[in-house]
Amino acid sequence: MSKLLIEIGNTALKAAWAEGMTLGRTYRYQGEKPMEFITEITAREKPSVMVISSQYDISPADEKRLMGECGTLVVLDSNHTSILEHYGLPSFLSFDRAANILAARYLFKGKGCILFDLGTTMTVDFLSAGGEYEGGNISLGCRTRFKALNRYSKALPLINNPSQTVPLGMSLRSSMESGVVSGIMFEIEGYAASRPDSLVVFTGGDANYFAKWMKSSIFVVCNLVLIGLALIAEGYEEKVD
Repeated sequence: MSKLLIEIGNTALKAAWAEGMTLGRTYRYQGEKPMEFITEITAREKPSVMVISSQYDISPADEKRLMGECGTLVVLDSNHTSILEHYGLPSFLSFDRAANILAARYLFKGKGCILFDLGTTMTVDFLSAGGEYEGGNISLGCRTRFKALNRYSKALPLINNPSQTVPLGMSLRSSMESGVVSGIMFEIEGYAASRPDSLVVFTGGDANYFAKWMKSSIFVVCNLVLIGLALIAEGYEEKVD
C-alpha cells in the first residue's frame, strides 16, 4: 500500500510517495498554503499511512482535516514527541534530524556516521557503529551566513553561493565568498578529522554544492529525511495490517 511522506521545513515542503522503503513520485512546494498543497496530492490518491514531519506545529483543525485524507496519520512536531523515545532519541532533536539518524542507521548499519544536513541551518550529528546517537551541533547554513553578513553590516552586499572560490579574497565579494564557503569547509573537515573511522554523509539542499569541494570520500543522500520517515511509516503500516 502507498504511503505519503511529508517534510515541512524552514523554507520548503518536500513530499514523496513510498512503497515499502522505495521512494516514488516526489514533490517540492514553497508557498504559504502547505495544507492545501497536501490535500491536492491526496485528492488524487489516498495513502494508507501519511507521516508529516514539521518544523511548525500542526493545528488541531489541520490535523483533523488530514486524518480524513489517509488511513493513518502520524504527525511529528513539538506537540507529538513520544515517537523519539520509541527510537531511543533525545526529545530536543527536531524531527528532520531524527529522521536523518533513523535513515543512517538503516542505510549504514554497523558503521559510525557523521551526518551533515546542509540547508537553512547546518546540523551535524554523530552516530556510533552500534547506531547509538552520540550528540550533535547546530550552526548557520551557507545562504543564512550570506544573509546575516548583509543584514548586520550595511557595507556588505547580499550574494548567493558562488560557483567557485579563491583561497584568499582579493575583493570585497571574493572575500565574502571565500570566508563563508571556506569557513563551512573548515568546520566539515574538522568534524570529519575528529572521527576518521566514521562515514561522512551529506544531505539537505546544499549537499551536492559542498560535496564538490570535498577531497575525501563522502556519501550524498539527498532524501535522507524522507527515507527516515518511510521507516517510521513502515512501523505504523505493520500495526494497521
